[in-house]
Order: sequence, then structure tokens, then C-alpha cells
Amino acid sequence: LCCCEYVDRNGERNHLVTCLCDCQELDDGCDRWLTCKSLPPGALERITDAVADRVRVPWFAGAVKINISLVPPLLLLPVLLHVAALHFLLALLILTSLPVLVLWYYYLTHRRKERTLFFLSLGLFSLGYMYYVFLQEVVPRGSVEYSQVVILTCGLVLMLAALSQAKKDPGYLPIPIGKNKVSCHLMDLPSKKVMGNSNGLHGVATLGAASGRAVNGEDKGCSRLPAEEPEGMRKDWCTRCQLVRPARAGHCRLCGRCVRRLDHHCVWINSCVGEQNHQAFILTLSLFMLTSVYGITLTLGTICRDRTPFMALFYCPGAYSDYSSALSFTCVWYCAIVTAGMGYILLIQLLNISYNVTEREARLALRDNTGRRLLGGLVIDTGHYNRGFLCNWSHFLSLGSPALQRSAEDIV
Repeated sequence: LCCCEYVDRNGERNHLVTCLCDCQELDDGCDRWLTCKSLPPGALERITDAVADRVRVPWFAGAVKINISLVPPLLLLPVLLHVAALHFLLALLILTSLPVLVLWYYYLTHRRKERTLFFLSLGLFSLGYMYYVFLQEVVPRGSVEYSQVVILTCGLVLMLAALSQAKKDPGYLPIPIGKNKVSCHLMDLPSKKVMGNSNGLHGVATLGAASGRAVNGEDKGCSRLPAEEPEGMRKDWCTRCQLVRPARAGHCRLCGRCVRRLDHHCVWINSCVGEQNHQAFILTLSLFMLTSVYGITLTLGTICRDRTPFMALFYCPGAYSDYSSALSFTCVWYCAIVTAGMGYILLIQLLNISYNVTEREARLALRDNTGRRLLGGLVIDTGHYNRGFLCNWSHFLSLGSPALQRSAEDIV
């Protein structure tokens, strides 16, 4: 393949020059639109797939496909922020519409069970663009010291480093090589069976006296059962991954994998949050909050020098007197909206850790009406793993430790 050729989704050799030619799905859709006819079921998805397959850039060994979910933040965010800086009413309209559009897109992808890089791209590009505006519009005013720029830069670098750790393996359970192969025979374990329900709160229970030890809530014995077991004996059997999940593990329908101590699937990192990366996820949120609040404070202190940062956020006379100040103030409000959303996520996470409950367990407890609402409904106490504030945090800080030993009473 030359740099402008590629193999399309139908396995045929194609060229970038013909990317706008011979698109049967798009032609049919335009014909139906011109004749006021409705699209048949699945037509819009086929058009989207065809367009996504043809959006490519030249490369050495052939044209490389671009994920179209990366493009909207790169193009729309700078344009919308610059338009919002033209007038106060435009800023009010745009900054109100942006969260609504993001939530709508999240609902759309969540309903279709699709993975997307849109939110990760939006987050990373927002960080980069806000840092660029800070260096170009705020620092030249002379109110920000060199040491403050260094501190802000270090916070940004540390947050990105924590994000890279959070995107690593969350604790995926190994995929079986063959569906009919098992790691151990049932005849070797006559005293064990699977109990509980399929929500992952219950694992492998040992009949009689419980004398075994567990690591991170997972039984050390047989971790799988054959597919031929009766349904009553495989209540915690994952039919998709073909394995028995340990306690607190769950199946992510977006990743298609079972994860140890699954908390939730975070669209902002495009990965699950589980046993192995939960600490890095909390660290990323904490560093983001500190860095963002510090940057907002420095910017407002430069634009509105005679007011406190909190008062300047709501009342800053002269913020729209020149375009540079208006753009900086608009970016501050954009950062404040994002920071408020991330702060709420961090608050819920800290409360859940304090009660040793995951987001998945809280959602299932609400569905089954088995949990207690605490602190005005901010946290759901399931009562399964709560051992007190200090013990809960000690357990969280030791997640992923290979030497962690827990008593059998923690296995439900």
C-alpha cells in the first residue's frame, strides 16, 4: 500500500482520493431525505460506519484510520470558547449548552453500550488548551510569578502521570483459553459450590467450617466451573467470560471483560475502575482538583485584582472590556464547570471508600432495595463490607497488594 491507500471495512483496496465516491449508504440516505421518506432501521448506523471507515490520513504503510470521536473536541471547543468571549450573553448560552450536549452524548453512547474516545479527548484537549490560554493571555500581564507557573505545570504533569497509571489494567480476570476446559476438577473439591446471586456480591462459599484464607476477597480454590453445571449451581458464573467471578468482581458490558472489585466504567479515562487502578483514579481526580483550583485562582487574581477569587467568579467588572480578558474569564468559567463536575465525582468516590462500597454495589443495592441511604442519599451502605472508617481506608490503600491476606468472613 502507498501512503494514500488503505483496506476498507469490506476488505477491498481503496484510495483517499475516492473517499467521497461510491458511498451507497449515503446516496440512499440523501435520496430518502430529498423525497421526504424515513430512513430504514440501521441506515444511520451504516452511514456512520462508512464515514468513519473513510476518515483517514496518509501514512507510510498506508492511510491510518482516525477515530472520529476525537475530532469534535479539537475543532469545536476553541471555536465555542472564542465565540463565547465576544459577549456575556453568548458566554451564558454556550457555557450552559456545553454540559447539556456532553450529557446527551453520554446518554446516547451509554444506551448503545459503545466505547468512545470523545470524553478522554475532551478532557485532555481541555487541559492543554486551558494551559495554552493561561500562558498566552494571563502570564504576559505580569501578575503571575515564575514559581507559580512552575507549580501549575508540575501539577499538570503529575496529574497526567497519574492518569496514565489509571488507564492501565484495572484488574481484568483472565479469559479462559477454551470454554470446555477447566483449571481444576470438581471431584477435587467436593465441599464447594457456588452460592448467591449474579450481581457479584457473592462468590464461592465453602460448606461447613470456613478455614481458608483469601487474597483481596478472592478465594484461592477453584476459580472456574464447567459450562455443563446446572444453572442452580452457577449463580455467579459469567456466561460471557465463561468463569466464576470472585467476590465483588463484575462484568463490564462496555469492555466485555470481568474486573476484580469493579467500581464503574469511567468514560473520562475510557477504562474500567477496578482493584488495580482505583487508587490511581482517586489520585488523578485529586491532582486535577488541586491544579484546576490553583489555575482558576491565579487567573481571577490577574483579571480581577481587587476581589477574592470566589467573588470575582460571579462579579468581575471589566472582564469583557478587552478580548484577552474576556477569553480568560470565559475559560475560567469553563474550568469551574468542569471542576464542579469532577469534584462531585471525587466526593462520591471518597464517601464510597469510607463505607467500603463500590459504585456497582451501590447501584445494585438500590435496584434490589437492600441498601441504606446515608448523608442525604450521597452514599449507599450495603452492609456487606463496611468495617469502620479506618479499616475501610486501610483496605482501600492496600488494594492490589499481592501479600494482602483477608479473613474468610469477608467472603460472602
